[in-house]
Amino acid sequence: MKNILLSVLLSLLLGTSAHAQFGVKGGLNVAVLEGRVGEDASYKPFYHVGALYEFKVLGPLSIQPEVQYSVQGGRLKSAFTDYDTKLQYFTVPVLAKVRIGPVFAEAGPQLGVLLRANQNGRLQVGLAEDGTPAYGNVDRPATGSFKRGDFSLVAGAGLKMAGGFSVGGRFIAGLNDVNDVDNLSGINDPRLQNRVFQLYAALQLGGGK
Repeated sequence: MKNILLSVLLSLLLGTSAHAQFGVKGGLNVAVLEGRVGEDASYKPFYHVGALYEFKVLGPLSIQPEVQYSVQGGRLKSAFTDYDTKLQYFTVPVLAKVRIGPVFAEAGPQLGVLLRANQNGRLQVGLAEDGTPAYGNVDRPATGSFKRGDFSLVAGAGLKMAGGFSVGGRFIAGLNDVNDVDNLSGINDPRLQNRVFQLYAALQLGGGK
């Protein structure tokens, strides 16, 4: 039975490899962290790099898993704070892709694992002797302030050109709350969700056109 399963898997791999394309990609992230009560969120530019594997399923439909190093985050500002958050993720999008001529559309889920976080700017650093908040300029690691996992939905479109070169854009909407810091009261804990616009270029090599 085991030999039969191995034979089937090998046949599937050999069957898809003739219509598969490996590639590399990278580009711009324009990201924000939405949801914190009492603070204004604004977008910040970051970047991403990664690799992809596209294999055809049927007609214009293909599946494209990727691995990426993606820097996200954003700027949060209130009357007492003004700071940038930088979140470094390892992300794995798995996209269904439909191509008609040079134009393609893509969509699917993405799993992200937080590697490191940093906060830079003016933050509350403690309490003064009279019990009022004390603020200061800080540049500090903040990995413990964020949940390690992030689940998102991805949608985008692009153009595939000659030589395996393609360009595209995506919107990535985080579905879960990535904040991992509770208020002292435990009431109205702020929710934070990743929102990312991506612009990218990719170069693919392989058996497909």
